[in-house]
Amino acid sequence: MTASLPTSNLTRKRQAVDVLIENKVTFAAENAELSIYDTYQDAQKVALHSSELLFCGMISGKKVMHVADSDYHKEFLPQQSFVLAPEQGVLIDFPQASMQQPTTCLAIEISCDKISQVADALNMQQQISNDDFFQYIPNLVHAQHNQQTQQLLERMIGLFSENEQDRHYLIDLSVNELITRLLQQQSRDLLLANCQHAAPCPLTDALYFMKEHLNQTLDIDTICKIACMSRSKFYQQFKLAFGQSPAAYQQQLRLKKARQLLLSGQQISKVCYDIGFTNPSHFSRLFKQYFGVSPKNLLLNK
Repeated sequence: MTASLPTSNLTRKRQAVDVLIENKVTFAAENAELSIYDTYQDAQKVALHSSELLFCGMISGKKVMHVADSDYHKEFLPQQSFVLAPEQGVLIDFPQASMQQPTTCLAIEISCDKISQVADALNMQQQISNDDFFQYIPNLVHAQHNQQTQQLLERMIGLFSENEQDRHYLIDLSVNELITRLLQQQSRDLLLANCQHAAPCPLTDALYFMKEHLNQTLDIDTICKIACMSRSKFYQQFKLAFGQSPAAYQQQLRLKKARQLLLSGQQISKVCYDIGFTNPSHFSRLFKQYFGVSPKNLLLNK
């Protein structure tokens, strides 16, 4: 998320600081609750948990998240989301927080009943499996925001914190969208991680083909044949299942692969061409747009 938090109502509430660690401002709705947490001093092992699913988005600063049941210990940065399953606890370090530059995070608590409602509605639309394709898997999710998710979270801050007309209706729509994006993320990651062993699904082999041919131009005709679908049906089902077009998904895979290669020590220009980009400047712009840092600065800050 960007460092700016809109709405005067929210600004006034945040200025009333009660505690220096995880100072909380909360706005409630029918099936969800949105909170903004500001931390103003260095702290370690601060506990956080919820009885419902908790979707967190970093706004400024850095946290280090420790989840014991997942043996997970990683940085949490702006433009990333971190989703905790119900009753899953996390311990948080705040290595950079200060009065001048507080660490700020958005947290949206969503009821499990609401998640089930959205999953059921999505499964009514999907045509790629006889079973329920969309189902919430109760485990940790740590992901990079795409532009749509970024804009959605910024919009939700305004909807929750201001008493606008039709507030509850608009919040419900935005929560539906956020849950949909989470379910699409989980479905995509699960299929890709297990595409050689996953249960039969027309999109599984297509995903595997895209993963194994990242450095090649996207061959939609071949992919449609692999998925046994017409072009129109493939685009429709892919977008419903994963929330983005095949081309956007291939680009996301390329950028994630590029980050891995850069952190392993490979040169920027070599990585650019090896994963299928033909213009280093274009590659750098896309990389910075997706990760919030240029390839060069990624290496400098490694």
